[in-house]
Amino acid sequence: MAQLFFRYGSMNSGKTIEILKVAHNYEEQNKPVVIFTSGIDDRDQVGMISSRIGLKREAIPVFSTTNVYDEVAQLETKPYCVLLDESQFLEKKHILQLARIADELNIPVIAYGLKNDFQNELFEGSKYLLLYADKIEEMKTVCWFCTKKATMVLRVDEDGKPMYKGDQILIGGNDRYYPVCRKCHANPSI
Repeated sequence: MAQLFFRYGSMNSGKTIEILKVAHNYEEQNKPVVIFTSGIDDRDQVGMISSRIGLKREAIPVFSTTNVYDEVAQLETKPYCVLLDESQFLEKKHILQLARIADELNIPVIAYGLKNDFQNELFEGSKYLLLYADKIEEMKTVCWFCTKKATMVLRVDEDGKPMYKGDQILIGGNDRYYPVCRKCHANPSI
């Protein structure tokens, strides 16, 4: 029986490199996978997943109108695994479609993403993955400012000053976000 996995972590916890590694491991054994990513993530280009260490790979972008279940069900070759990057940006309907892929098509689904935003609120995709996933796994990294485990994300403005208000979604990388512990989120030493 296939399962829906949610692997979450703060920025810089290796989520994208893990997707690329998992895909490589399947494909090295001639077992095809399908990779999706959020269509709003345009840091590199829409439909491209890019790790901070420089590895990249094309993926199918998921937009509000995308039916992920239908995309997988209509594939000529059934994949051995469905991988999804930036899953925090998905909507509830997408998470339910991922669950259907595991339950009805019997294909394992592994979704990777942030759990909480810079205001320490859950993203919609993450909320429903926490509710519907069969297995939830934390990917760990270290706080940018100390040696504690990073559990939060700190957003900074163009001048590097902490931001605690604003729209939930602002696409960015190390130029706008730091992985931080709870203490450093409240009092960063920038």
